[in-house]
Amino acid sequence: MQSTRSTHLLSLARRFIHIRTAAQSARESTGSGAGKAKGGESGYGSEQTTHFGFQTVRESEKEQKVHEVFEQVANSYDMMNDAMSLGIHRVWKDVFVERLGPTHGMRLLDMAGGTGDISFRYLRYLANQPNPKHRVSHVTVSDINQHMLDVGEERAKRLGLTTDRLANCTVAWQCADAEKLPFEDSSFTAYTIAFGIRNCTHVDKVLAEAYRVLQPGGRFMCLEFSHLTNETMQWLYDQYSFQVIPPMGQLLAGQWQAYQYLVESIRRFPKQEQFKQMIEEAGFDHVSYENLTFGVVSIHSGFKL
Repeated sequence: MQSTRSTHLLSLARRFIHIRTAAQSARESTGSGAGKAKGGESGYGSEQTTHFGFQTVRESEKEQKVHEVFEQVANSYDMMNDAMSLGIHRVWKDVFVERLGPTHGMRLLDMAGGTGDISFRYLRYLANQPNPKHRVSHVTVSDINQHMLDVGEERAKRLGLTTDRLANCTVAWQCADAEKLPFEDSSFTAYTIAFGIRNCTHVDKVLAEAYRVLQPGGRFMCLEFSHLTNETMQWLYDQYSFQVIPPMGQLLAGQWQAYQYLVESIRRFPKQEQFKQMIEEAGFDHVSYENLTFGVVSIHSGFKL
């Protein structure tokens, strides 16, 4: 029994050392932005590679791997968000929609809309605004994972947030790839993506598609986990992320690896200034960002002018 415990503790210690080293390497490598490497440099032949958490995988593999993660966590996603963030994710999303400032007549594409958190806030925000001219607003909730959309659509029915029960507002649910949107040019007046863009293989293609489907004057907004500016707080955040969140995922949802990936993917995402530059390179103007909770998350905003 003593030998078994010792072996288990040694295994945990080795895992912790590996995670700390990987987290540090990931933060140092975020200067590369997209986090890609040439396939030939890593034994993948001529195919380009990208990151899946701290792993290096073929670009053709990442979409399926991400799809599998969200298939696994879809039913417990909202519960885990509450547990992992101590409920603070609700405040972040409230602030995000406040910054968007929905107005009647808006046509919103809520990309990576999953279980509907942003869209539901958008609809409730509009419901609380006077609409004397009875302008019709719209939201398309879109996600690459149909299972996530199914969960969101069921929630919408329970909450009464469906087209047949809303005044002057229509809601559509569309399974789509953010890198290859099925919508026509200039279809929407606003585009939001919350906690989703870091899971995409080609962030530059996502931004280009967002720009394409927005009307002139349209606004792009992204809410995403980011990087703390204080090293001590970042270290504490790393300890919580890697030592608490995956075990919590196992206890509450039976999913260790899925939540390990979610934590790792945050560390691989570009820092605030780098992401701002990527948005500008996609063609957006007046790009800015706002840190929330010391940079645990940030809101990036830009306009198609």
